[in-house]
Amino acid sequence: MRLLLIRHGQTPSNLKHLLDTAEPGPALTPLGQQQAAALPDALAGEEIGALYASTLLRTQLTAAPLASRTGLEVRVRDGIRELSAGDLEMRGDDLAIETYLSTAFAWSAGNTELRMPGGENGVEALRRFDAVVEEAWGTGAETVALVSHGAVIRMWVAARAGNIDVDFASTHALQNTGVVILTGSPTEGWRVQEWAGRSVGPEAGTPEESGPAGEAVD
Repeated sequence: MRLLLIRHGQTPSNLKHLLDTAEPGPALTPLGQQQAAALPDALAGEEIGALYASTLLRTQLTAAPLASRTGLEVRVRDGIRELSAGDLEMRGDDLAIETYLSTAFAWSAGNTELRMPGGENGVEALRRFDAVVEEAWGTGAETVALVSHGAVIRMWVAARAGNIDVDFASTHALQNTGVVILTGSPTEGWRVQEWAGRSVGPEAGTPEESGPAGEAVD
């Protein structure tokens, strides 16, 4: 299966660099709406057979133009929502961001019993995302698109893809409506083919420092 993991369009909280993970979450900014509207043309070469979005409003708004173009129903699933920030919710200070990211990537590295302060642990986060990927695999579609969130995409890919490690995922930006393309299956494993438009292989490129939801840090 070809798996397209798409980050949602820009939100007001992205502009403020806030850890905004609770439901239903904010809508898209005008730029976010433009980004969502551009997705069908950007993915015109993909034969998408099933389309998913999380329970947060921003992913459903991002998926809507793709649904309109493809005629697919958007399957809304809680399992691909953003990593819960717990006690760090709506904070944007350096300590909160560092705690959030270091916890998420500790899960990718195997320390799945570690718990986000006041939130979920890695076992729970990976299990819920895995469940939606399993469901997508079960549709029989050759290509499936999941519109999700920056931190959970990066965490899950680092944990599950054979050719991506924590260092790569934690230092490569995933901008709004950025796409990570993987091939494989839940039984045989996954390999990243493209990360935000760049082919992934022996020469993956120079890492970029990035912020809590994948925004580049100046």
